[in-house]
Amino acid sequence: MWKRGVAEERPRVAVVMPALNAARTLIDTYQAIPAGWVDEVLLVDDNSADETVEIARTLPIKVIWHPHTVGYGGNQKTCYLDVLQGGVDIVVMLHPDGQYHPPQIPELIRPIVEGSADVVLGSRMRVAGMARTGGMPLWKWIANRFLTTVENLVLGTTLTDAHTGYRAYSREFLLTVPFLRNSLDFSFDSEMLMQAAYFGFRIHEVPTTSRYFDDASSVGFRAGAVYGLKTLLFAVRLVLHRLGLWSSRKLVPAAAREGASPSSRPREPAAAQP
Repeated sequence: MWKRGVAEERPRVAVVMPALNAARTLIDTYQAIPAGWVDEVLLVDDNSADETVEIARTLPIKVIWHPHTVGYGGNQKTCYLDVLQGGVDIVVMLHPDGQYHPPQIPELIRPIVEGSADVVLGSRMRVAGMARTGGMPLWKWIANRFLTTVENLVLGTTLTDAHTGYRAYSREFLLTVPFLRNSLDFSFDSEMLMQAAYFGFRIHEVPTTSRYFDDASSVGFRAGAVYGLKTLLFAVRLVLHRLGLWSSRKLVPAAAREGASPSSRPREPAAAQP
């Protein structure tokens, strides 16, 4: 662990929680965040119909609320914009519904702290049987395995779980990837990961546990089908962009659009590290 109180010797870490109707699970999730590892916590509420905002305001965290629903991806855009302007070095996305395990945050951020990764995924599939033990429905497990296999083929990666919602990003990654161009819905996550691989950022996976229960937010079958289709379509778009047949602004580094020199990172796919 880095030294507390000496800003020059440690990165600043923010936890962002994109929230929608998380009133029942928010307090427990927040209280499970390990002390001493996080400098700030931000919750962005996407126009919840319950008391998520009121409960969040009783906690020592920053709260932003959307006056209308923009979607899971749109919520993340607000999250990252806010904490980047606050100068954080590492951003952890933690769902406030209790599906993922907050005490694993140190393991999630360690590869970025040590300089060996830019993106870290909390993989539910890294350990055989872990996802199903946590209650992942069989259809989701099958869909995850299929989509992850396709993405590995397209990106040249060796990921085990390309669809986890438990992630950590470096500041450099978020400043380079044009995430504001990404989708407003759940396919935002797939686009972020494919951008990471395309731009050559280092992707690392750590095993993580997850729970599926009534109060945990989860993509239903219909929304999951749309999500899967959009993921595959963006994979096709990436291939066409790579071949120079149909360019995508989502695959142009932010610095290049601003008139600065393009990213110096290689365009070869970045394999996931164990």
